[in-house]
Amino acid sequence: MSLIALAPPQQRRLERLAKRAGRTPRGMLKFVLRDGFDACEEDVRENLQADAEFSAGNSVSHKEAMTRARATIAAHARRHKQAA
Repeated sequence: MSLIALAPPQQRRLERLAKRAGRTPRGMLKFVLRDGFDACEEDVRENLQADAEFSAGNSVSHKEAMTRARATIAAHARRHKQAA
């Protein structure tokens, strides 16, 4: 395995990101190398937000989400059909 050297600011950024994600810096590094810091930080932020919303009961079931999506698509299709 090749050694990777990070500058001190990158190392600190990796450590903060890993802590927020509940991972080790080593475990987080493969995602950072693949996707970059910005994308990983956004993913972690969005996942933490989703977890908080779910814990607060601000979520819907998959079945309800699909019902809403189908209704939206059907309404759009009706409008599109009427305009044609």
